[in-house]
Amino acid sequence: MLYYSIVFLVIALIAAALGFGGIAGTATGIAKLLFLVFLVLFVVSLVLGRRPPVS
Repeated sequence: MLYYSIVFLVIALIAAALGFGGIAGTATGIAKLLFLVFLVLFVVSLVLGRRPPVS
């Protein structure tokens, strides 16, 4: 998930440098969304991973 976020960020930076405003904005939005999803999943896995096993 983090990999795709970084890929879309790189695409956004390249598109912004070349002057493609619409593509850069879309890729930036996707990168932000994927990063937030990754962050939420990471926090959830940290919380659930530290609980003692239920017997």
